[in-house]
Amino acid sequence: MKRTAVLLLIVFSFFCLPVSTTALADAVGDEGKTVVSLGANLSDDQKEQILKLFGVKREEAEIIEVTNQEERSYLEGMVSDKKIGKRAISSAYVEVLGEGKGIQVETHNINWVTREMYANAMATAGVKNAHVIAAAPFSVSGTAALTGIMKAFEKATGEKLSEEGKKAANEELVTTGELGEDIGKDKAASLVKGVKERIVREKVTDPKKIRDIIIDVAGDLNINITQQNMNQLADLMEKISHLDLNVGQISGQLQNISKGLDKVGQTINENKGILQQILDAIKGFFAWLARVIRGKTA
Repeated sequence: MKRTAVLLLIVFSFFCLPVSTTALADAVGDEGKTVVSLGANLSDDQKEQILKLFGVKREEAEIIEVTNQEERSYLEGMVSDKKIGKRAISSAYVEVLGEGKGIQVETHNINWVTREMYANAMATAGVKNAHVIAAAPFSVSGTAALTGIMKAFEKATGEKLSEEGKKAANEELVTTGELGEDIGKDKAASLVKGVKERIVREKVTDPKKIRDIIIDVAGDLNINITQQNMNQLADLMEKISHLDLNVGQISGQLQNISKGLDKVGQTINENKGILQQILDAIKGFFAWLARVIRGKTA
């Protein structure tokens, strides 16, 4: 009887072993895998410069290239030729992180797009749990780097991002950048993130309600936007509202970025408090002056 039990246990363990190994492999996934996307028009010296900046040796990571035509396929018609350029220069480092680590972004020689803008757009595209560095050998706008980031992420994970998500992400990046020229980059990133999260959380697709949310969030952040900004942002959010996103996915991926953006809101509220104190002091002064004048004329 004991011998039979032992044999059954051995057989049971044998058949369970592949399942356990598979489950372990699934849990580990692609964590740690690194893909570098280099601009196709970089010189050999510039490519080596970028790899050194990324801290990567050629034999240690998979290297792909992004062409100017690939960049244009997402950006043409949204930004000026000056920002896109005619050469593919922007490069990206993408390392797959463990579940729950979220999106982490660094930038080097990027003068128009901030790391918060990249992270926001990446979450819209469906990029998740990744350490990303967007860089160039000299100062560039950075709009084209998103194409390389998404391409490298797809290569590293084997996961195909939706074309609608990638197009919306590029439009979001450009819209936030242009909005940032009017109201400041940090405020623009906070506004876009706040509006996007509310629209996704409340599952809003109605254009009028989207505009109401934009007004509400802008008001909460004490941000004034032009009608042109409103139209551009509303058009973007209508597209985002039809993507398969959930607010948990967005906020979870942006946990590292949100800390910085939360400080923006805190600063705005503190400034509002200081402004109110100044206004109260001015009102108090004129009230005092009115009392003095009345006293003299009485």
